[in-house]
Amino acid sequence: MILRKVLTENFPTLAAEQDLMEEIMKVVFIHEVEEGELLIDIGETIENMPLLVEGSMKIVREDEEGHEIFLYYVSAGNTCAASITSGFGGQKSNIRAIVEEKATFLAIPIKYVELWMAKYAAWRHFILNTYNAKFEEVLKVVDLLAFKKMDDRIANYLHEKSQTHHSKILKLSHQDIAIDLNTSREVVSRILKQMEKSGQITIGRGQLTLLN
Repeated sequence: MILRKVLTENFPTLAAEQDLMEEIMKVVFIHEVEEGELLIDIGETIENMPLLVEGSMKIVREDEEGHEIFLYYVSAGNTCAASITSGFGGQKSNIRAIVEEKATFLAIPIKYVELWMAKYAAWRHFILNTYNAKFEEVLKVVDLLAFKKMDDRIANYLHEKSQTHHSKILKLSHQDIAIDLNTSREVVSRILKQMEKSGQITIGRGQLTLLN
C-alpha cells in the first residue's frame, strides 16, 4: 500500500511500532499544498498535525506591529512543534506556516496526537524529539537576535535555507530576506554585496548561490 510505504520511508521510527502504524493509517489523510500557500495562519484553530513527506515549510511569528520573524524550517520527515503545542486544548495558533516548496503532508487529527503520547513509546519519543530539535533552533534564533550582527544573521539564514532545500542555489529576493529577518531591503542588499565581494556568494536575478 502506498501510504504504508510513505510512512515507512519518511517516519521509520513510527512505522517500527506496528500497532501505531495501523492506527495512523486509519485516521490520516494526505494533502498537497502549492508553493507560497499558507498551511497554518496566526489565530487559526489547529485541527490537524502535519507530517511532512515532501517539500518544506517556513515557520514565522509576527510581532504586534505585523512584522514577521523567521523561526525555523520544517523539512520532509518532520513536523511542526509549534502546531502541536497550539493544537493541544484547542488553542489558537501563534505561528504562520508557509509552504516553501510544493509540499505533500500527512494530516493527523490533533486529538490523536495527545492520545498516542500515553499509548505508544515511539510516538512519544517522536514528539519529544521534535520539541527538543525545534527548541534548539528557536534558541539559536534568540541568540542571533540578541548577540549577532545582521551580517551573521543573514549568513546563518542562507545556510539554513540551503540545507533545507539541499541546494546551493537559492531562489529568493533581497526583499524576501528582509521580511524574514525583520530588517530593511537596503541593509540586506548592502550586506549581500559585501558577501559577494568576499567570495561567499554570487548574486543573480532572483537568486543567490552559496560558494562555501
